[in-house]
Amino acid sequence: MNTSDIVAERVPLRTKDRLLRVLIADDHALFRDGLRRLLEDAGLKVIGQAGDGKEAVALTERLEPDLLLLDMSMPKHSGMEALQELSKNKKNGVRVIVLTAAIEASEIVEALQLGACGVVMKAPVTEVLLTAIQTVMAGGCWVGLNRVPDLFQYLKSKTEAAKAEARTKTYGLTHRELEVISGVVAGMSNNEIASYFKIAEDTVKHHLSNIFDKLGVSKRLELALFAVNHHLPLITIN
Repeated sequence: MNTSDIVAERVPLRTKDRLLRVLIADDHALFRDGLRRLLEDAGLKVIGQAGDGKEAVALTERLEPDLLLLDMSMPKHSGMEALQELSKNKKNGVRVIVLTAAIEASEIVEALQLGACGVVMKAPVTEVLLTAIQTVMAGGCWVGLNRVPDLFQYLKSKTEAAKAEARTKTYGLTHRELEVISGVVAGMSNNEIASYFKIAEDTVKHHLSNIFDKLGVSKRLELALFAVNHHLPLITIN
């Protein structure tokens, strides 16, 4: 039995009395072509290809595919940005499987919350994608190498894992810099931070300059928001 025979047994090739219509969005033409051949060998109908997220959104709205295979990391307009736009159109019935070479727990959670039905790694894509398509088109959810039986519980566990993962990240910040950020989040002035940690005010200013460079922020409010949103391991200021 060849690959197409195995695929034909597993994948629902028709929906609403017609072939399953698929749109592929990936910035690498060779990958798109290989994926198209795999899907067509399985009896699915590839109705279009997009090279970035913006084109993927436009083609999805115009062609109304049953399934969108969406690369997460396209450079011009990412898959996540495309998902955000597609999620605004409640009438859009397309089911989305995200394809990615690498992804963090927080990104999986965000993609699923934005309406993606599956997340498939690119490396073993030919081995699991067709099974993932079968699961998604049957109304299920797929992540990595497995079907997700309880999406709510999965999101809860992944959200907790993402927070724990974020807390271990310091973005190259030193212990002293994290102390200074803790003071900023607590609403302290430079002078108050210096007094609390028993360092010179000029030292606080120097640390803040380094912190801004490392995190790509330019204002204290932006720094405080970054610290909170990224769950930096701050200390409690009494």
